[in-house]
Amino acid sequence: MENYKICSFFGHRKIEVSEELKGKLAQKIEELIKGGYGIFCFGGFGEFDDLCWQTVTKLKEKYPYIKRIFYLYDPRHENPKKRPKYLRDCDYEEFIYPAIQFDWWYQRIYYRNLEIINQSDYIIFYVKNTENSGAYKAYRYAVKSKKPTLNIA
Repeated sequence: MENYKICSFFGHRKIEVSEELKGKLAQKIEELIKGGYGIFCFGGFGEFDDLCWQTVTKLKEKYPYIKRIFYLYDPRHENPKKRPKYLRDCDYEEFIYPAIQFDWWYQRIYYRNLEIINQSDYIIFYVKNTENSGAYKAYRYAVKSKKPTLNIA
């Protein structure tokens, strides 16, 4: 994927969105862009993912070369006509479905998340210690994999 470094985002579905959080997030993402990051990967649902997408999309006005990539968890969604309505072509520069060998939807999401982490050079999290949380499991995997991370929670 080009010569740009890759950043991804993981967080809880429900978060406390504040002006302070928005400012920290925008500052960090812009710092990453200036440091050679140009690919931003998304794959989740919820308020943190929405906030990250909005922030990257706003910064895309200033840095039009950056790309927003959505990692699909369902192989049917590779066909644009079968994608959920919230996954619009105009909102992302690319959609990727990583090869995953599991059929149950939660396993697909979990292993898709691991693949996103494996591909990322930096990961921004909004995670609190919630054992059964997918975001927390992703955070633990990233730390164990020695990936550079920021937990902005």
